[in-house]
Amino acid sequence: MDMYQNPYMAFPGITPEEMGFLQQGTAELTENQKKYFYMAYSGKRKSEQDLLIFCLVGLFLVPGLQRFIVGQIGMGLLYFFTIGLCFIGSIVDLINHKSLAAEYNRKMAYECFQMARMSS
Repeated sequence: MDMYQNPYMAFPGITPEEMGFLQQGTAELTENQKKYFYMAYSGKRKSEQDLLIFCLVGLFLVPGLQRFIVGQIGMGLLYFFTIGLCFIGSIVDLINHKSLAAEYNRKMAYECFQMARMSS
């Protein structure tokens, strides 16, 4: 497959599971809707490497940063005021950064899919 047929290959660190999820989710969209989805999703998606960096910064500098980045404001505040739940929560997030990124990306893909369906 070339880049034109599968634009999701351009996403840094995309996993086969995420690519399959995106292809299955966008199968019923028109070409214009797929382009809209791709543009919206590429702006909202977080790679696993980015989230790993945010987790490290959250562990050492700003507790809860990784939770703020993925839109979990309540958990971010809890981590901030409890110093990452006494560092335990921040360490767990550091270990589970891939699942945090996957959960966030699925949520953003669903949101972008809904927006794409309403466009054109």
